[in-house]
Amino acid sequence: MSGINAGRVVVVTGAGRGIGRAHALAFAREGAKVVVNDLGTEPHGGGRSPEPARAVAEEINDLGGQAVANCDDVTDWDGAARLVKMAVSAFGGLDVLVNNAGFVRDRMIVSMTEDEWDDVVQVHLKGHFLPLRHAAAYWRERSKAGDRADARVINTSSGAGVLGSVGQANYAAAKAGIIALTYTAAAELGQYGVTVNAITPAARTRITEEVFADMVAPPESGFDVMDPANVAPLVVWLGSPESAHVTGRVFELEGGMISIATGWRHGPGVDKGARWRPVEAGEAVAKLIADAPQAEPVYGTSG
Repeated sequence: MSGINAGRVVVVTGAGRGIGRAHALAFAREGAKVVVNDLGTEPHGGGRSPEPARAVAEEINDLGGQAVANCDDVTDWDGAARLVKMAVSAFGGLDVLVNNAGFVRDRMIVSMTEDEWDDVVQVHLKGHFLPLRHAAAYWRERSKAGDRADARVINTSSGAGVLGSVGQANYAAAKAGIIALTYTAAAELGQYGVTVNAITPAARTRITEEVFADMVAPPESGFDVMDPANVAPLVVWLGSPESAHVTGRVFELEGGMISIATGWRHGPGVDKGARWRPVEAGEAVAKLIADAPQAEPVYGTSG
């Protein structure tokens, strides 16, 4: 297969279903060799099955592409290392890492258990860090050997990570952490020829199917706004050599819309040049709030 990623080796985590599956297929159609990683868990993280990863890899191979299935756990140090090593051993290298794996265990803060917090933060935030850590070590070694990479990392955050989301404190915190990880990795890894960006996709998956069940375009348009395949084109482009000038960015995706999330920025400020008295500090805060842009509403609120 030919295309903008012809010959490039791509790892996609959580690629057995939904958005990850769409990424894997789209990369293959653009000529990439794909490592399809998935544990085959249920929407809330229980159970395991090798079948989802195998099915997607077989689908790619049947289409004339090249793919292998991988069922390593991206939250395990050794498992993430094996994932990177599989790409190198199967296809001779690694050019693109798409971190996508995750699940949800939604609960209001007052009802959330420690396990519900830990499990969600682990699969999203640690599950992004570990593959990135091992991929970065591979690219650094290549660079030190005089073979500078032309590599890409695309992380998967969420609107919940940008704005917060009622009933999803664990998920929102992890997704916000992924954005900070993206910024930091982009700054650190650029010297090795690696760009790092993030997306915040809105699409109908096993995790969100109830939320987005009714969000479809009118039948006459022929365009399903919440189809996971809508997310893949930008990700495939971000994984290509053409995107070398783009790094440290967060892109919001929904249907046919692409936008950049500007995130936290330094806003209005006031410097007294001395220690504030509490009453003065309150007065300063009132002025700063009046001068600053109005905060975006948290998902799930009426703001």
